[in-house]
Amino acid sequence: MIKCLAIDDEPLALRQLATYIQKIPFLELAGECQSAAEAKKIMQNELIDAIFIDINMPDLNGMEFVRSLAAPPLVVFTTAYSEYAVEGYKVDAVDYLLKPFGLDEFKLAANKVKKQYDLMFTALNTAPPVLPKESDDTLFLKTEHRVVRVNIEEIRYIEGMSEYLKIYIENQKPLVVLLSMKKIEERLPNSFMRIHRSYIINLKKIQEVNKNRVIMDADTYLPIGDLYREAFNNYLNTKFLGK
Repeated sequence: MIKCLAIDDEPLALRQLATYIQKIPFLELAGECQSAAEAKKIMQNELIDAIFIDINMPDLNGMEFVRSLAAPPLVVFTTAYSEYAVEGYKVDAVDYLLKPFGLDEFKLAANKVKKQYDLMFTALNTAPPVLPKESDDTLFLKTEHRVVRVNIEEIRYIEGMSEYLKIYIENQKPLVVLLSMKKIEERLPNSFMRIHRSYIINLKKIQEVNKNRVIMDADTYLPIGDLYREAFNNYLNTKFLGK
């Protein structure tokens, strides 16, 4: 499923957009937003694959909002003004819908989103995501249409989010990559351990273990899953000093 946001400052237009998204089997409506600020709050806490966004909005218009994103999702612009079409493609918009548009036009745009999404997923999972084996201290990861070099020892923990991973690294913003937990697990050294179906941690970065949680820092408490508890406890026993 492609997780989407509908963004439009006009309530009727927003409701129509949300209704159309819900009619497409491969789209999942994650939220309805009447401003870019509302959308940004959701996107800070949830991974969004695509947005359908009106250009003409108060405060921050749709075009400016997309340009402000460090890792923009797939974008379909909607507007009543045709002169924005060329400008829309300058920010790599997947499509552009001129209001008023019907469900048939929306389906065409949605199919373009799916095609682009499928291409990205295939490319990122078939291309080698890492360096050759002789450089075991480093990974190369594709994110935001870029290839980023990551020092393995600087990875604090990894969060699985559907088809994506969110990689938390010391002293920088998390990286979001289209990759499976299994695939990255295969390339991580023994200093990393999976403690939950959604989390892999760098064992060297643990600050505290409290009951069924691993504390990475004052704000990060990660759960220990039942399937992984025995292996994690065995690791702790090898490091434990005291009675």
